[in-house]
This record gives sequence, C-alpha cells and structure tokens, in this order.
Amino acid sequence: MRLPTLFISHGAPTLALEEGADAQFLASLPARFATPRAVLVVSAHWQARQPVIGSAAQPATIHDFSGFPAPLYGLQYPAHGSHEGVAELAGALDKAGIAYAVDDMRGLDHGAWVPLKHMWPDASVPVLTLALPYGADAKALLALGDALSGLPAQGVLVLGSGGLVHNLAALQADGSLAPQWALAFEAWMDDALQSGRREGLLDWQQQAPHARQAHPSSEHLAPLFVALGAAGPAARAHKWHEAWRYGSLSMAAYAFV
Repeated sequence: MRLPTLFISHGAPTLALEEGADAQFLASLPARFATPRAVLVVSAHWQARQPVIGSAAQPATIHDFSGFPAPLYGLQYPAHGSHEGVAELAGALDKAGIAYAVDDMRGLDHGAWVPLKHMWPDASVPVLTLALPYGADAKALLALGDALSGLPAQGVLVLGSGGLVHNLAALQADGSLAPQWALAFEAWMDDALQSGRREGLLDWQQQAPHARQAHPSSEHLAPLFVALGAAGPAARAHKWHEAWRYGSLSMAAYAFV
C-alpha cells in the first residue's frame, strides 16, 4: 500500500516537552497509515549546496538552538538508520539525474527529532534525512520531490518538516491571536493546496498575500514542495491539523494522497 507524504509545521523546539493538542496530533499520526519501513525527513534546518543524504547508522540528536529550558537539552532521540533505505534514496536521485552527496555523520536537527519523538517515541522506525539545496525555488523543490515519488510505494514515509507561516521576528506571547497578514497568507496557501492550483503555488512569492512577511526567508516552506512532489502529480492535499502558536506561528499540517 502506498503511503501518503506529509508536511508538518514543527513549531518551537519546546514542542518536544509538551503534551498539548499539537503534540497529540503528532502522536496520532502513525495510526493513520501503515507502519513505514523507514521515514525520510526533509527538514527546514538542513540546507546544503546540493541535496545530501544523511546516512548515519545511529544519527545523533542535535540541539540546534539556544536560550530554551534546560530539560530540552537533555532530551535524546535514539534513532537508527537504514542502509537499504539509503540505497533506495540514492537510486531514486540517480534515476532522476540529480547530483547529491552522502553524509554518514549528520545527526537529526530539531526539525526532525522533535516531531519524531512524538510520532514514534520508541524510535522503532529507521530514519533517513535529506538536505535541502540552498536557494532552490519551488519548481526545483517540486522536481526534487518528484524524484522521490517512488519511495512511498516502497514503504518509505516522506516527511517534510517546516512551517506554513514562519517569521520569528513577528512572534508574540503564546496564545495571542494570529494577525490578519498571517491568516491571509495561510488561507491563500490552504486554498491553493486543497484546490490543486500547483502553478499558483509555484509562484507563491508573487501571488500569495503577505508572502515576504509570512516567510522572510523561504526554507521553512521548502519542505512542503518536496513532500508535494513526492506524492505524485495526481495527489490531493488534505489538511490534517490547524493551530497557531505564539501569535503568528502556524502549526498547519497536510497529507498528500
């Protein structure tokens, strides 16, 4: 059975310590599809000059943040890799003619291990990672995802981890109402995704309202296009979660089926 592909908004690193609605949503996800042979995480927090496959046998837990509560730095996610999954991922990129590198030392940044800690707290599913290419536009990211579109049928869950609205300079106290500019951007993206307007999505920086305010830099939206491409051209978007944190930080999540 072919797996869906997912895009989740991973929020702040402190989500790893929480038990609220966002954490409960992540914990509920594995019940919604067959258990993957492996999960491939494309995180907003790993970018490189070209795609890089993270192939570590036991990827370390990277605490790539500062100024957060001390207990957060003691958390570990004892992930393990998959040599078979790495070979399948490399084969998919080779077939598409996409140049890549392999890094057998790269650990898991918080865009990967925080959601995984809620999804599979026992670290029972092998984890692969793939770096986003610096500066790639939405069309190139969709093509990268398309190169991975055979993996969901092979039991590999493609998980894009970023944020549908992500502007750290605009954050407010947690529980604050989302501002109109953030709501307008998310509403445009939601409509474009669920109505299948891919051409408009590829031009989101010009067409979406308040695009620059919603994403002063685009790396947190980049994983969405990889996940969308990996689902295949006929896939439809389904919104599985919607919430706001810290005023303008969207926690929206989508499945592409």
